[in-house]
Amino acid sequence: MVRLFNQTQRLLERVGRRVPSFARAEVSLLEAARKATGLDDFGDMSFLNALRVLLPAYDEEARLSPFGRMMVNQELAGILKSRLCTEHAWKQRPEVLEASIHRPIFILGLPRSGTTALHHLLAQDPGNQVLEYWLGAAPGARPPRGEWADDPRYKQAVRGLRTMYYLDPSLKAIHMMTAEGPDECRHLFLQSFLDHTFDHNATIASYTKWFERQDMRPAYARHRDILKLIGSGQPERRWVLKYPAHMRNLRVLLEIYPDACIVQTHRDPARVLPSVCSLVAGWRGLYEDGVDSHTIGRWQLDFLSEMIEEAMRVREVSKPEQFHDLHFQELVKDPVGALRRMYEYFGFELSAEAERRMQIWHRENPQGKHGGHSYTAEQFGLSQAEMRERFRRYSERFQVTSES
Repeated sequence: MVRLFNQTQRLLERVGRRVPSFARAEVSLLEAARKATGLDDFGDMSFLNALRVLLPAYDEEARLSPFGRMMVNQELAGILKSRLCTEHAWKQRPEVLEASIHRPIFILGLPRSGTTALHHLLAQDPGNQVLEYWLGAAPGARPPRGEWADDPRYKQAVRGLRTMYYLDPSLKAIHMMTAEGPDECRHLFLQSFLDHTFDHNATIASYTKWFERQDMRPAYARHRDILKLIGSGQPERRWVLKYPAHMRNLRVLLEIYPDACIVQTHRDPARVLPSVCSLVAGWRGLYEDGVDSHTIGRWQLDFLSEMIEEAMRVREVSKPEQFHDLHFQELVKDPVGALRRMYEYFGFELSAEAERRMQIWHRENPQGKHGGHSYTAEQFGLSQAEMRERFRRYSERFQVTSES
């Protein structure tokens, strides 16, 4: 299917059909979203500043395949529709914005350091609520569980994930997602067009450079208010959120969520980094032709080491009682015991039912359930010596030992 689409598109290009410009499509993208939803209020229009950096970057720098262009178009349309629907929901129920989010748990840590398993385990606690993939992609008040299967947004999320894993089945072994399962809260930043999802899926260095200079306070405030909407049916349940990129914005996170409980996972960076590069290369391969593995390796080395250094700087001037450190080996050896200690640290109650559900999830989801993940540091131009030196201060600070 994908191959046929790409071949047809390239044939049309050879006979004179020009590739449409993303930048010139801005107005039509906005109008299409209005028409599809029957809504017209996008809220604060400052999001256009980011969109007007992103769209030309796709035109001038990305190496999108024809199928990749189609996916980008669909994603941009989806984000704009979600923004319209979110604004409309706030207008219909302004009282949800008066609610408070009390002591949310944020899972931080290098990717591939146990954050996903921890997220799923915490999702088993009936007292917690997580951001399900489908509601992150298309936010709204969370309906009763029995109604999800008939919701068009849920059905669309199922189809999207099924297509992604059909295109590259190996991604299941790297990062398995389901429509109903917990996912990273990166989705909520997409409505502001300020997130690394965009540059992880396509080569758009100008956008990356611009984005990393932006004030993220408005995006985090919107993040908070979307969570209020989604959780409005049961606002008393504690939020559990996960996204490694929060480490580069930890100052802002603590400003918007001043009573946040931060769980930071730790694992040998030299073991983590090549795996992250493999994941990024896998995503990029869905969108672009000719993925440059060494460029990805260099970028991720810089990106992750700078992110972890920023988190360390913020922690040095923050309240230590808001942070709990959890090593990967501890999570693997005794996950429920590790969570019991984490709950104790923050003064939360871990019910017997929560423990029971966590034990069941752990038993039914062993490491490697969806297959093996093969990669080497060398294929991304990375050396053990360089990785260990770049993360030396972090490893010493948190006593992170090397893995064989």
